[in-house]
Amino acid sequence: MTRFLLVVLLLSVPAPLLAQSGLPALTLNGEDGETTYSLSLQILVLMTALTVLPSIVLGMSAFTRIIIVLSILRQALGTQQTPPNQVLVAIALFLSFFVMQPVLTDLYDNALTPYLEEELPADVALANGQQILSSFMLENTRKNDLTMFADMRGDGPYEDNAVPLGVLLPAFITSELKTAFQIGFLIFLPFLVIDMVIASILMALGMMMLSPILVSLPFKLLLFVLVDGWALTMGSLASSFAGG
Repeated sequence: MTRFLLVVLLLSVPAPLLAQSGLPALTLNGEDGETTYSLSLQILVLMTALTVLPSIVLGMSAFTRIIIVLSILRQALGTQQTPPNQVLVAIALFLSFFVMQPVLTDLYDNALTPYLEEELPADVALANGQQILSSFMLENTRKNDLTMFADMRGDGPYEDNAVPLGVLLPAFITSELKTAFQIGFLIFLPFLVIDMVIASILMALGMMMLSPILVSLPFKLLLFVLVDGWALTMGSLASSFAGG
C-alpha cells in the first residue's frame, strides 16, 4: 500500500514543479526589514495530489473491471446488499493490488527509488513511470477503442508505447467497461437459468403468489458455494489482465 501511494504521488506531480525548491508562503515587514517564510512547493503539490488519488486509482489500474464484475455478481445472486459495498470495494482493492503488483514493483524500482535517491531527475523518473503504466494500459486496451479515440482527436497512428495519455486513458476505461460487462454477462447466465426454472416450477404448482426470487436464492447460494464461486471469480478476474 505504501509503495503504491508513493508511486501515484510521484506520477501526479508535474516535473517542472518538482524542480522548484520552495514557495513564498508568508512575508512579514518589520523594523529590521522583510522576513519571508517559505513552504516547500514539493510538499504542497504532493498534498494537493492526494485529492486526485481516487481518480488515478480508478482510471489507471485494474480496479474498474473488478468492482463492476463483483457488483454484477451480487446482483445475479440476488443478495441485495450482501456483501455490503465496503466489502466489495475492499475485495476490489486487494485484488487490484495483486494484479498490479508487477507494475507497481517496476514503478518503485525504476522510477520512485532512483528519484528519491537522487539518481534520476524528476522529469526522467516521471517519464519512466508514465511509460511503465502506459505499457500496462496499452496491453489491456482494445485496438478498436484506441483507434476510435485517436480518430476523434485527429491523431495517429502511433508507434509502440507512444500513445499519448490523452488518448490512452479514455480508450483504456472504455475497454475495461466492455470487458467487465462481458464477464458479468457470463456470470449472470447460470443464475438466470435457476430463476427461470424455479419460476416455471412455481407456476406449474399454482404458487403464483410466491416470489420466485425468494425461492431461488438458497439454490443460487448453494450452487455458488458448491462450485467454489468466489475462488473461480477471483481467479478468472486476475487472469483476465495482461501485463499484470
